Amino acid sequence: MQTPFWPLVRCISLGLLLPMAQGVAAETRAPLSVIDWLDNPSTQTQLPRAPIQRKPVKPKAIKEPAVTESGTAPEVTTRPLDAGAPPVIGLAPPTMTGMQADIWSSSDISAVSHRISTLPDLDLPAANALLFTVLLAEATAPQGGPTAQDMLTKVRVEKLMKLGAIDPALALVEQAGGPTSPALFDLWMQLSLLVGTEDSACGVLSRAAHLTSDTGIKIFCDARAGDWENAALTLGSAKALALLPRPTLDVLDRFLNPDVFEDAPPLPAPAPAQMSPLTFRLFESIGEPLPTGPLPRTYAFADLRDISGWKSQLEAAERLTRAGALPENRLLGLYTDRKAAASGGIWDRVRAVQQFDDALETGKAMAIATALAVVWEQMQEAELEVSFATTFQERLGAIELTGRAAALQARIGLLSPEYETVAVQMSDAITLGDMTALIRAVASGEAAGAAPTTPLPRAIFDSFTAPVARDAWIEMAQNGRLGEALIATLDSLRDGARGDSRALREALGTLRALGLEDTARRAALQILLLERSW
Repeated sequence: MQTPFWPLVRCISLGLLLPMAQGVAAETRAPLSVIDWLDNPSTQTQLPRAPIQRKPVKPKAIKEPAVTESGTAPEVTTRPLDAGAPPVIGLAPPTMTGMQADIWSSSDISAVSHRISTLPDLDLPAANALLFTVLLAEATAPQGGPTAQDMLTKVRVEKLMKLGAIDPALALVEQAGGPTSPALFDLWMQLSLLVGTEDSACGVLSRAAHLTSDTGIKIFCDARAGDWENAALTLGSAKALALLPRPTLDVLDRFLNPDVFEDAPPLPAPAPAQMSPLTFRLFESIGEPLPTGPLPRTYAFADLRDISGWKSQLEAAERLTRAGALPENRLLGLYTDRKAAASGGIWDRVRAVQQFDDALETGKAMAIATALAVVWEQMQEAELEVSFATTFQERLGAIELTGRAAALQARIGLLSPEYETVAVQMSDAITLGDMTALIRAVASGEAAGAAPTTPLPRAIFDSFTAPVARDAWIEMAQNGRLGEALIATLDSLRDGARGDSRALREALGTLRALGLEDTARRAALQILLLERSW
């Protein structure tokens, strides 16, 4: 079985390299996504100049990351499980993120926990990439010592779980001492249940029963260890005292007494609000696995296993890729794994990706143009345009297309990490709608032309000609609360993408003031280019 660190490192992908700006003239870096940094260890990205006109802003809160000599995996350090939690918890060092370890140091832990836990789902891929960076960055605890560190770890891990990034969540809680910490053990057990390593977690619990007060976990682990008598006794007490939700009690009963319920009808699926990793795993154990579609994104991870059908794997992979929790090449591998045996829905998407991939192999412009129009429509339907652009830009950009196909090729390139190069090389004859001039300016780092009249494009125009940052967030960043400032900025960016032009102007201006030029530009381009209602 894999050690938990490697799936995690695979989860620190190309988006974790945050491009940072220094001074008025900034260097931007094509971001590695938060998921597949290790999948392409020899990849080195160049730093093109981005001479966008900008108003001088307050001093940067983030230092530009150092450039490594190679993209090989970092050295993995180990420590005994009974050792105390390290003073710095995180999976991405400052050399990758550009963030120092004090991003939470002066924050109030209650305020941080509230900000992270209440942050809604982010629509923009660029925003999700920054969120993963903040959650995975090496960081010291806020004021409050070990208790604050445990609270910070818990809220970070819970947010990663909600996003569906189970492997990095597991690695983060293990690094923080989850297997030996009563404050974190239950969270570690939940993740172990989701990845299938519950036997090891139960083994730890058998040697240190004080680590949890969760009655359901105790019953489950007693049963796994063969102590059926004690498990049954504890279940009886749990029923009498209503210590567990009814769906969990019912499925535990069947788990412990399969012969009694051999001819019973299947249990009704619990409501998503009543679902827990234990309940989910118990349903699977009694032979009644639950579909993950109606459940929170956390459970989609289970469908990536080989025991799931291809369609379930595809649907789970699309869902996780939309949230930035899965590398694009993993989804492409599933799309091209075998021939679609049906039509309609996801099968049309599989067929379109395969036909486009085949057309690229031929190098014939006409075949590529035809397949591109079809597959792009499918990607728009699935809201996977940015993932598609990241996956195929290098191969697609090498083909010379004309007409509508060339315009679509440019649009895809501008949604990829190579947006600046694409903008510089794009023919003047290509038009991308009414906002073509603004799109070119944002992507290429040139001065914008006339100001648009519609609210969101005007907010983007203002952000790149006369940026104004939110003073409160800059003050946070300058006083040991950078993580808190970035979470607040991401919340505002989400509101901005959904139509609040003032929130968008402040969010983009703050990102640029903090040195996150690439994030700001990619977010702006995604708002301008993705043809959907946010």
